Amino acid sequence: MYRKLNRESRQRRSILAGLTKTVILNGSVVTTEARAKEVRKFVDKLITYGKRGTLVSRRKALAFVHNDKEVVNKIFNELAKNYETRNGGYTRIIKIKERIGDDALEVKLELV
Repeated sequence: MYRKLNRESRQRRSILAGLTKTVILNGSVVTTEARAKEVRKFVDKLITYGKRGTLVSRRKALAFVHNDKEVVNKIFNELAKNYETRNGGYTRIIKIKERIGDDALEVKLELV
């Protein structure tokens, strides 16, 4: 099961892809807990693709991040080497505070 995040499928996919790119390029992102839990799945999947290192894996990663070659190169060249001995669990979620206005719990999603 997955969270709909009160968005249409195209909007939801775009938000998740954008957050995934940010986590991979910057190492962390501050967002709501629901979004972080969804993005975690995609970040872990992309790093697993990077560890495989096949052409099919690279194409799947490119398709998810909207053909952003900088992100895919970082996954396959840097992150895959950092996590080659680790069997999953590449991210961590740290709770920060509740957002003023709507009381949504903000968290920091970062690479381990």
